[in-house]
Amino acid sequence: MKSVSRTSWALIVVVLCGSVLSARDKKEKPKPGPQTVDSGEFAVFVKGQRVVSERFNVQQDNGISIVKSHLEGVGGNAVDQRSELQMTASGALIRYDWTDGKGSLFVIPNNDFLLEKITASPSAKPAEQPFLMPSTSAILDNNFFIHREVLAWRYLATNCENDTSRLKCQQGPLEFGVLVPQDRSSLRVRIELVGREKVAIHGTERELLRLNLSGEDFAWSLWVAENDHFKLIRVLIPDANTEVIRD
Repeated sequence: MKSVSRTSWALIVVVLCGSVLSARDKKEKPKPGPQTVDSGEFAVFVKGQRVVSERFNVQQDNGISIVKSHLEGVGGNAVDQRSELQMTASGALIRYDWTDGKGSLFVIPNNDFLLEKITASPSAKPAEQPFLMPSTSAILDNNFFIHREVLAWRYLATNCENDTSRLKCQQGPLEFGVLVPQDRSSLRVRIELVGREKVAIHGTERELLRLNLSGEDFAWSLWVAENDHFKLIRVLIPDANTEVIRD
């Protein structure tokens, strides 16, 4: 497998593990502003027809990763959802927020639990649901493909290492505990590096790394760009006749 550039690999570490700290000078230096790690748009196709667009932005700000996403329907599809995920330098959850303009929810750590608060409508009283899960559990909410990119980065940073010539990953899948806030459920997922494949993206053939993401009742394929900071480029969900392509 082709070697991974130090810049690309460092980016994953920065997003999931925080900025690398250097020795401070005697004089305080101005704090850097937010760094954009990734931004763009995913086009979601069902049976070949574009139905949803997801605009997203991933930033690093003073050791905190902030992942924002906005889903909008296409062609009369009434979808309008927003989410914001905040994580510490160690990958622990600070807060997750979701809304569709009517209902809303948020998730925060609460001692040894994750606590979800759901408001069905602006006038409704919030309902609470605790999950016995550590704050380092991944958020993998419905419909937000940028969350899958963050999970892929976490897998690569946790399970793989880059020597002088090859990207080496442990054999077999790695499991993660994840929370799906909109479903008010938790589950175990498995992710595994398959290898390099040539894939047609917008009419151009590209060589990408394929990862398989699976759970008890689903199986997805993810393709990330090894030479572009491991950004998520394509997702295929065969059982739902769904394909996601980065615009």
